[in-house]
Amino acid sequence: MKLFDVYPLYNVTPTKAEGVYVWDDKGTKYLDLYGGHGVISIGHSHPKYVYSLTNQLKKIGFYSNSIQNPLQVELAQKLGKLSGCENYNLFLCNSGAEANENALKLASFVTGKSRIVSFTNSFHGRTSAAVAVTDNKNINAPINLQQKVTFLPLNDIDLVHHEIGKKDVAAVIIEGIQGVGGLDEGTTEFFQEVQKVCNEYGVVLILDEIQSGYGRSGQFFAFQQHNIQPDIITTAKGMANGFPIGGVLISDKYEAKSGMLGTTFGGNHLACVAAISVLDTIEEENLITNVNEVYQYFLDEIKAVSKVKKIKGRGLMLGIEFDFEVGDLRKKLIFEKHIFTGGSNNKNLLRILPPLTISKEEIKQFINALKDLLNA
Repeated sequence: MKLFDVYPLYNVTPTKAEGVYVWDDKGTKYLDLYGGHGVISIGHSHPKYVYSLTNQLKKIGFYSNSIQNPLQVELAQKLGKLSGCENYNLFLCNSGAEANENALKLASFVTGKSRIVSFTNSFHGRTSAAVAVTDNKNINAPINLQQKVTFLPLNDIDLVHHEIGKKDVAAVIIEGIQGVGGLDEGTTEFFQEVQKVCNEYGVVLILDEIQSGYGRSGQFFAFQQHNIQPDIITTAKGMANGFPIGGVLISDKYEAKSGMLGTTFGGNHLACVAAISVLDTIEEENLITNVNEVYQYFLDEIKAVSKVKKIKGRGLMLGIEFDFEVGDLRKKLIFEKHIFTGGSNNKNLLRILPPLTISKEEIKQFINALKDLLNA
């Protein structure tokens, strides 16, 4: 049997990873400024993370959600406390797409409506409803296009008012900071006005924090930059440092009913201890403080790179925009400088999503490599 060939692959085979570095099968060491799509939050193979998973695996790795699992309760309590979202309830699943799928389903349940408002260049996942609210026709099959979705440009509040005013909208879904779309984000005024009109019409406001959550933006969740309180928050990527997990934080104004949501693997014992170890490490190692300090250092140092057109994003969710396509630059960074970076729908944008543990010295290494390549 062969693999179903859907991924364009770089000719690199990682076999080991530690901290912010990855080694391939030839022993070459790479600086990881992409973290596997922003998944690695506390660094590869963090000792606390490895210990937690290893120790739990010796006890019990999985059983269904038909039994008590105190680890789920512990995870919910710690997440609520560290994020400042204690007035939410937690539903655990397996991925960001599944988190958004359940958020959209819940919004439709509580409103009795089906149309969703999403935004240009959004990315919310590849499952049925999640991909339907993703602004990319190339990854939407005809079965997905049956969903009722309206895409609006970011920061045009008049159009949001117009669509919600039709009184058939179940939810507005918006990323705290757009990831795949290219690091665009709503203004504080826009986020606050969207919340206001959603509250006025009884529309569920879903904040997709799959990539921008867990400290990556410099706040625990990116929406906290704007002093709003969404009805539902979805999270996944940085949640368990590479172990598959997703979460839906649901306002306690919504009543849970038996069977409303469900999952086979979500919230299993291994996923919970992985996620708990991430929260403990973020708190113990003051990683959000590190994010903000390294972000400021990055902004200062990148000024010396003359060909940079614009810096987008916040914290350690960053985009470096040029006036040329960056595909060749990414290849040179990998194969000549041994540095992983990411791309986006914006072909002129280099995406930076390193582990939250990265140091100023490692950022300096990247800046120097970028200068060398651009001046060559």
